[in-house]
Amino acid sequence: MEILTLVVGLALTVLAVTTLSNRWGLSAPLVLIVVGLVGSYLPFIHEPTLSPELVLVGILPPLLYTAAHNTSLMDFRDNLSAIGWLSIGLVLFTAAGIGLLAWALLPLPFAAAFALGAIVAPPDAVAASAVAKQIGLPRRVVTILEGESLVNDATALVSLRTATGALTAAVTVGAVLLDFAKAVVIAIVVGVVVAKAASYVLKRTSDPVATTALSFLLPFIAFAPAEHFHASGVLSVVVAGLLIGHVAPVVETAQSRVTTRINWKTITYLLENSVFLLVGLQTRSIVSAASSSPLGWGRIVAACLLVLVGVMVLRVAWIMATRFVVRARGRDGVTPWQESALIAWAGMRGVVTLAAALTLPLATPHRPVLVLVALVVTAGTLLIQGLTLPVLARRLDVHGPDPREDALQEATVYARAVEAGRRAMDAEAGPDDASTIATLREQAERRVNAIWERLGRPDERKETPSQTYRRLRTAAIRAEREEVLRVRSEGEVESEVISAVLASLDFEETSLMRVEQRVRRLRALSPALPDAPCQHLAEAPTFVEPRTHGECIGCLAEGTTPVHMRLCLTCGYVGCCDSSEGRHATRHHEATGHPTMRSFEPGESWRWCFVDGLLASGD
Repeated sequence: MEILTLVVGLALTVLAVTTLSNRWGLSAPLVLIVVGLVGSYLPFIHEPTLSPELVLVGILPPLLYTAAHNTSLMDFRDNLSAIGWLSIGLVLFTAAGIGLLAWALLPLPFAAAFALGAIVAPPDAVAASAVAKQIGLPRRVVTILEGESLVNDATALVSLRTATGALTAAVTVGAVLLDFAKAVVIAIVVGVVVAKAASYVLKRTSDPVATTALSFLLPFIAFAPAEHFHASGVLSVVVAGLLIGHVAPVVETAQSRVTTRINWKTITYLLENSVFLLVGLQTRSIVSAASSSPLGWGRIVAACLLVLVGVMVLRVAWIMATRFVVRARGRDGVTPWQESALIAWAGMRGVVTLAAALTLPLATPHRPVLVLVALVVTAGTLLIQGLTLPVLARRLDVHGPDPREDALQEATVYARAVEAGRRAMDAEAGPDDASTIATLREQAERRVNAIWERLGRPDERKETPSQTYRRLRTAAIRAEREEVLRVRSEGEVESEVISAVLASLDFEETSLMRVEQRVRRLRALSPALPDAPCQHLAEAPTFVEPRTHGECIGCLAEGTTPVHMRLCLTCGYVGCCDSSEGRHATRHHEATGHPTMRSFEPGESWRWCFVDGLLASGD
């Protein structure tokens, strides 16, 4: 009953705090840390014991797996150099630097000091992605931070294992390097084998429930063999997650992917947020254990604060130094200094740091003080860097991905996919399928047009075709659901049939709601756009004299209804967008070859290149 009460209490606290934080615009991880810290000193709250095995074996593998599964393998590969500098080079640099600092501050053997450095070196995967995505950082910055936090735990934990081994036996540099190489190679091999085997099974399993159950086991299937061979289990989990996530659209059915995604989202929501709460709840017991140290509170506090400052300073120094080296070598793709500054400041530690500290052998000199230092670094980086990172992003004028650019790219990609679908339908169709093909083509065009409509500002006087469709279809679904529930109340139809019909209606309504939410988000966000991302936009003017005062020339001639006006920046032609029946802006480009246009809607100033598919500022 005590365990049940604890689990339910943690879950309810997480639900309440995250809900209120989202409503008030606060960072839920940071609020949970503070709530846990305060709660640890309340006499009526039972403080849970944070077992390192629970974190490193029970919580870390599934969190790393889902993060890796949702990470683009292509993006990870493209940023592999930056990720390697951070996840390997920076971790070892921090471990050595903090080791020397702790060795000078505390009466410790260097092995114990280096162990502390390895403990506080790796930023947390959950903390980095949670804060970065919430404040809207550039997509490349988020990819680098997530990639770093996926791999750096392996470097840190292998270094910690070597350091703790050195506390009881002599080690050599050669043995350390060999152990590290062995841990990495075996972990990669195990991860690849697990991914291959899982892909084989998933491709032959169509049951979404079985697929979801297997996905819950995969993190531990990848973790256990690697740890058995004294390799890095977390690296094996990351490799398996990256590879399986990359092939999932091919080896899994659509229904399996939807079911798995929903279930994993729920589990990671509870695990990620519970982790921050658990960190805060450990405060009282860790402080109490450290209070019995003979070092004295003055020396302990000084060590905690200096190590906290040290991990932040060392990260900034490493990132700026490596950026200088890469730039001095004349390599392409150097990260802008503003983004490098954000990456340097986004070094929040998490529960892995605290759990790793708890794995220190009981005979480690001044172990309670080292655990307290790990807690201070974890809480301090989360609160200091987590709270100031949004301010820094605004001061540096660094924005997240522009949703308008995403909408344009989405429309372009979807249009290509629809064209491929049309060709497949034409090849498959028989002589009696003409009406069906016409219906399918109309549905496909409506989906593409709905994406294009997101670029326009809402007009209270008229609806776009997609808005009308969503409004009418939503009303119809609600009426259909009421009728199904009335039929259910009569008790004349099997309950399984009723459940199947309701599930189908729920799925369709959810799809409509998600589209509406994306439209609102697009219109709410308006980050800055580049001035000239391609040659055509660089050479094009920002405005030309229009031929009309806002009427579509093609629609006036053909008698069709326009949606969202576009202005050709070569000749002043005014045409409607692809969401309109006539698609006159695109037709004008196809007929004349004029490469650029701009929005001709009130309050909008973005420009678009037909040739390169890029969006730019119109100011």
